[in-house]
Amino acid sequence: MKPSPYAKPGAIAGARPTGVRPGLTRQPTAEERRRAQRVLLRMPVLVHLPNNPKGIEGFTHTVSATGAMIILREGIPQGTKFIVENPKTQQKVEVNVVRPPQMNQEGSLVPVEFLSPAPLFWNIVFPPNPN
Repeated sequence: MKPSPYAKPGAIAGARPTGVRPGLTRQPTAEERRRAQRVLLRMPVLVHLPNNPKGIEGFTHTVSATGAMIILREGIPQGTKFIVENPKTQQKVEVNVVRPPQMNQEGSLVPVEFLSPAPLFWNIVFPPNPN
């Protein structure tokens, strides 16, 4: 029997699929493993570092119910704990820098997570994570 021109490579003519599809056995992507959905949102923030009485102005790149990616003029080392203030609401939350900052054309991207839950800090209601 001549194989069909529509047959998948390695398929045996007349054989039925086993039911296991490679797409269902793959590892989840980084996006699928995230604890919370991210939203692109550019809004001003004030960063209050320990031993620095004056707040540092920055803005968000992305936000989530568990933290944010903040853009500042200078990076802040991984493991640093500080306070982020939402100037619109004057709410403050303590955060931790979770990875080393990366530079881009706008400044230093500083990834932070909240030390205690603050899902409404950004004034956005995030849908529940399906994962």
